[in-house]
Amino acid sequence: MPGSALALISSATSGTPPALPGVVLVLLAYLIGSLSGSLLLGRLRGVDIRQHGSGNAGGTNALRTQGARFALGVVVLDIGKGALATWLAWRYAAGSDALVPGAYAHAAALAAVLGHVWPVWHGFRGGKGVATLVGGLAVMWPWALLGVVALWLLVLVISGYVSLASICGALLLPVLALGSDASLTRVVFACAVALLVLFTHRGNLARLRAGTESRFAGVRLLRRWRRSS
Repeated sequence: MPGSALALISSATSGTPPALPGVVLVLLAYLIGSLSGSLLLGRLRGVDIRQHGSGNAGGTNALRTQGARFALGVVVLDIGKGALATWLAWRYAAGSDALVPGAYAHAAALAAVLGHVWPVWHGFRGGKGVATLVGGLAVMWPWALLGVVALWLLVLVISGYVSLASICGALLLPVLALGSDASLTRVVFACAVALLVLFTHRGNLARLRAGTESRFAGVRLLRRWRRSS
């Protein structure tokens, strides 16, 4: 039996997880991220949501074009794959230094988001990466995720723009990283994903400036309160 197989069996029986090369785990994270929830569920329904609505393979377009149940499934899958990819790197990255698993977890989370945006399984046409990013944050930076979600909800109920809420949430990450004396790895990760979310929402930014961006008027609680008062 090959030595590598013996090592895996030994680690499994001893309760110690097998150590895997970080590069392999980051590549695996990209491949996991490339499994688009909307496109996989769309195949079961016989629809490609990239041919409908905004053309984006994400939860917001799924909600607008396919309904709440379909969109919920999409969001759950996309968050789940981000969490899985990040957890695998955190758990199994090889290295004696305790910082190594954390560094690879950040790289894996970013790779999963990149896979969602440019999925190898779906012709490199994916979504905008926000839900997948949420999954990664839930594993490695949960307290920051709480702040992101709180800001996302606040912007959404004030403006009704999901895109603006997502952009604001992503831009909060570098602020939190720099304000909490985080590691260089975390600062780089936070800046990278913030820039990536800005890039994937560049069309939304143009429509926001032009006043043509779609909004969910029903969630604008402040405006509804003003009308009723």
